[in-house]
This record gives sequence, structure tokens and C-alpha cells, in this order.
Amino acid sequence: MTHTVVVAPRDTIAREGAVRSYLRLYATLARTSIMLGFQYRVSNYFYMIGMIAEPVVYLVVWSTIARGQGGDIGGYTPGTFAAYYIVWTLVRNMNIVFTPFGWEQRIREGELSGHLARPMHPIHYDLGSFAGWKVVVIVMWLPIAAVLSLVFHPSLDPSLAQVATFAVAIWGAYLIRSMFLWMLGMITIWTTRVSAIFEAFFAAELLLSGRLLPVSLMPEWTQTLASFLPFESTFGFPITALVGPITGRELVTGLVLQMVWIAIGVGGVQVMWRRAIRAYTAVNG
Repeated sequence: MTHTVVVAPRDTIAREGAVRSYLRLYATLARTSIMLGFQYRVSNYFYMIGMIAEPVVYLVVWSTIARGQGGDIGGYTPGTFAAYYIVWTLVRNMNIVFTPFGWEQRIREGELSGHLARPMHPIHYDLGSFAGWKVVVIVMWLPIAAVLSLVFHPSLDPSLAQVATFAVAIWGAYLIRSMFLWMLGMITIWTTRVSAIFEAFFAAELLLSGRLLPVSLMPEWTQTLASFLPFESTFGFPITALVGPITGRELVTGLVLQMVWIAIGVGGVQVMWRRAIRAYTAVNG
């Protein structure tokens, strides 16, 4: 009897080894963040509760307007608005990532030099750490959502497809925002006066993401502009995916669009990082 031994090519073995290394890194970073998050759960709760004021203001304002308009604005009732802004609180916390302002500190205090000494791309350490914290956020958000629901009585009856899409979309939103804020933060390597750029970006995000109000209630030209930018994929789409009104085709289209923005973000980070790190080492070499 003869046996055939199949030997995997070296590049395949190397890729499999790299994948295992990345998985171990992400698992370790996430596990550490989860433990720290629950260890400091009181401070995390106060942080999350502090973010409730903004959506509650929006909720009260738009619910009042809806009642004044006969109980409906563009398909949104006071109950739908309540559902939208309660889900908003979770999506907003999922969108908290390493900010561009943090880059200023990394460069000013020499932290970036330490990141360059690590064996893997620095973005993986940010993604893994924040991803673990998101698990803590989701768990801690549940009682907050329950209290808000008792107070504001949301109208929420999603299908299984909507729930599944939402579960994927909140992580897609996390990745998109992580990539784009990383690119924005890297501008700091070339110039220290970037606050105006950061503020302009966040102002555009606030107006065009669905954070102030559902994008479908905005003027048509605003909706058209928003469709060419990543903001709605990080905020409005995940919320609408769960709350509605939304069709099955729109759910699929939204997820595909998220994948497109993730790909653009990954490509942008790679290109900018290569150029930024050459500029950084040239100045500090």
C-alpha cells in the first residue's frame, strides 16, 4: 500500500501562520479589553449614561413635532422615533473608535515610535482593543435600553432578517469609522494644525449620517450627497436596518455598501500609512 503525502506550499503555510497570529492577537486584545471593561463597569456606565442626553433631546423634539403633524412624519411616529433614538445609543457607542485627536498625543509624546517597534501593523492593536470594549458596551447597553423603553414606549417589530442585518451592520460601522478616522488622524504626521480639518469632518458626519434625524427625512439633495459619503453606513443604516422602514433589497444594498466602504478604508489606510511613516521617520531619523 502506498501513501501520498501532500505538502502545502511554503507561501500557504506562511499565510496560515500569519492568520493564526492575527487571530491570537485579536483574541488576546479583545479578552484584555473585556476584562478591563467589566472591572471598571461603574465608570463605563457613567460614560454611557452621559451620552443619553443627546438622543433624548432629539427624541423629545421629533416626537413632539410628529404629534403636531398628526402623529406621523415621513412614516415615523413618536413610537418609531423612540425606537430610532434608543437604538441610536448603541450604534453611537459602537462608533467610538480611536480618534484623530489621539494621534496628536501619540506623536507629541513619542508613542508612535513605540508602535512602530511592534511586530504587526499598529491599526490591529487599536481594532482588537476597541472590539473587546464593544462587547462590554453591548452587554451594558441592554439595561439602559430597557429603562429608555419603559419611559418612551418605542414601536419596534423587526423581522429576523432585520435583526441579523443589524448584528452585522453595527460591526461594519465600527470598521468603517475606524478606518476613516485612522486616515484622518494620520494627517497629523504631516502637520500639527489639523483641528479645523477634524472639526469639519465631524460636522459633516453629524449632518449627513442620520445622527440628528433619519436621512430619509432630509431634503433630497442632502440624501443624494449622503449617498456618496461613508457617514450613513456608519450610523443611519444600522439603525434603520433594525427600526425600519426598510425593504429586503435595501438591507442587502446597505451591507454591500458597507463592504465597499470597508474596502476603500483598508486601501486608504495602507496607502496613507506607507507615505506617512516615511515622512515620520524622515523627520525623527
